[in-house]
Amino acid sequence: MTTTIRPTQPLQHDASGARSRAYDVCVNRRRVGLIRIATMPRFGPGVGTIRALRIDEDERRKGRGAIAVLAAEEVLRGWGCTQVTITVPADAAAGLRLSAALGYRERSRNMVKQLPTEPPALPAAATARPMTGAEFESWQHAELAEYTQDWIDRGLTAEQARTKAAADNRDNLPDGLATPGTWFRVLEHDGTAVGHVWVARRDDIGAFVYDVKVAQEHRGQGHGRSLMLLAEQVALGAGQITLGLHVFAGNTPALRLYESLDYAATQYSRYKLLG
Repeated sequence: MTTTIRPTQPLQHDASGARSRAYDVCVNRRRVGLIRIATMPRFGPGVGTIRALRIDEDERRKGRGAIAVLAAEEVLRGWGCTQVTITVPADAAAGLRLSAALGYRERSRNMVKQLPTEPPALPAAATARPMTGAEFESWQHAELAEYTQDWIDRGLTAEQARTKAAADNRDNLPDGLATPGTWFRVLEHDGTAVGHVWVARRDDIGAFVYDVKVAQEHRGQGHGRSLMLLAEQVALGAGQITLGLHVFAGNTPALRLYESLDYAATQYSRYKLLG
């Protein structure tokens, strides 16, 4: 039996410039599932994504999904894409196995924690204060450069990474430090600034940690844990009961910290270069 994908609609274009198209997954012309693909202008030219893949229950475990994904990759190559991304829920065991088998590598994961009723206490000698305007300007310049490099290190071209970083900064901080529902806090230890955390409301989660960082000269002293406890205080103070975050693959110290604080993975972002 031959598995193919067949378009179900004309090629779509949205206001952002993204292209997308839906396909039926077929076996000898008989529909057995669907797959949707698109380009991602937020990453700049050349990045595609598989938005959805579903195979009918009685047609699973027969290789239909793998063939559909490989066919979709060929379409994306034809659109000029040099890589493809997917997002897989943490509880989708079949999707995780399939993506790994097809050569997709983890780029990052999202994690969430259900917050306690009472805010946690900071360690002795630790205090928090709002970030100043001057500190924010310095942070923003350095953060854009570091965030861009993070994406380059994980498979994006320099142009794609700059486009992604600029779009995220524009969307998440349209009014800078005064953006509503956004909190920047500086952690001090015995009166010395040792790190910062950026927390903001997100409708799909509750609150989200967008950035947390300990100053280089103060690392290895437990301040990262203190900053995450501070993030919980901020979220609870804003009336939120869940706190999410995003961590890049390979950041083992951060991942271990989050797991020790009872954060659990909710989804994985994976990618594959299209040679």
